[in-house]
Amino acid sequence: MLRRDATTHWEGDLMSGKGSVLLETSRAAEFGISFGSRISESGGHTSPEELIAAAHSACLAMNMSRVLATKRLVATSIDVNAAVTLDRAQGGGIDISRVALTLRAVVPAVSAERFHDLATLAALTCPVSRALTGTIVTLDADLEGRYPR
Repeated sequence: MLRRDATTHWEGDLMSGKGSVLLETSRAAEFGISFGSRISESGGHTSPEELIAAAHSACLAMNMSRVLATKRLVATSIDVNAAVTLDRAQGGGIDISRVALTLRAVVPAVSAERFHDLATLAALTCPVSRALTGTIVTLDADLEGRYPR
């Protein structure tokens, strides 16, 4: 089993507080976050929704390459955009209401119809797509410094 970790540190209240997200496994980046930038223009900060969009677009690009390989096809290039929409939730709060995926690729000797079928299969079997339709989420919550004995 492979595991990837990210850690967020937050200080302050929701509206004026701020934090950072560290990609723990790779140490590839650390991003600033704030609620204000989450619900408006970014102001140089990222958001959970943008990170989901990044994960989804990267996953789908790789999975499209895998699906093509099962048919002995290779794309010259694959470009994927994932647009994650944040809306007000019924009853208050916010919800991720949809993810719009746009996949463009150069695949020699493939008809538009076959390409669409392969892209649909890639989107349906993409691990991030599957995770967003339902996955087991566990929570281990405790006050700092207090651990089970």
